[in-house]
Amino acid sequence: VLLSGLIFLIGGLLGGRTGLIFALVLALGMNFFSYFYSHKIVLAMYRAKDLPKKNAPEIHAMVERISKKAGIPKPQIYLIPSDNPNAFATGRNPQHAVIAFTSGIAKILSKKELEGVLAHEIGHVKNRDILISTIAATLATVIMYIASMARFAAIFGGSRDSNGNSNILQLLVLAIVAPMAAMMIQFAISRSREFIADETAANLTKEPKHLASALIKLEEYSKRIPMRLGNQSTASLFIVNPFTGKGFTQL
Repeated sequence: VLLSGLIFLIGGLLGGRTGLIFALVLALGMNFFSYFYSHKIVLAMYRAKDLPKKNAPEIHAMVERISKKAGIPKPQIYLIPSDNPNAFATGRNPQHAVIAFTSGIAKILSKKELEGVLAHEIGHVKNRDILISTIAATLATVIMYIASMARFAAIFGGSRDSNGNSNILQLLVLAIVAPMAAMMIQFAISRSREFIADETAANLTKEPKHLASALIKLEEYSKRIPMRLGNQSTASLFIVNPFTGKGFTQL
């Protein structure tokens, strides 16, 4: 609701009543579209490909075993072509869930640590965090683009409200503040759910120390090897922020 409200606010300042109607249609459309297709957008953004069972039988066996313990269907497994060690879960419900992990994560984690990470992501699926997190990421991405439009509008003269008054300053302020607000809302959602997913993973594996050691490794390596795909608006989906390293170039 808060992210949709930001879209309304920017739309109203960009085009008055017409802009507000456009923003309303956009927000409703994006929420509807996100429910069914947001996971596909995110997977495409990170060039994730379906990982066949024959190519990674151990990982498929891990996911199947943990999913059975969690009482959910086995999620689809996707591989992201990146050396940044990371993982995320997405999808609209446990019946349409996907776990995606990078090629880099298997290079630095032991089998037990990788199992802890997979259990963490399955925890997100079991707790139904994946839909709200993915929709939040999609709406935040829309806000980033609309904020860019607002910056251009402010630079080239802005627009006028219903009384004919110029709102260049309001547009400029909103264009700067809205993306920051969107990120804060996302991370507020993400952090609270991350701790619960950690707890769920610990209960599923009965070995929380392996997840703890995995998180320490992922945090350290992500700073050295930043993600070169996607953008910051989707960072909250990952188990650790993939964009914390120096020299990050957004594609």
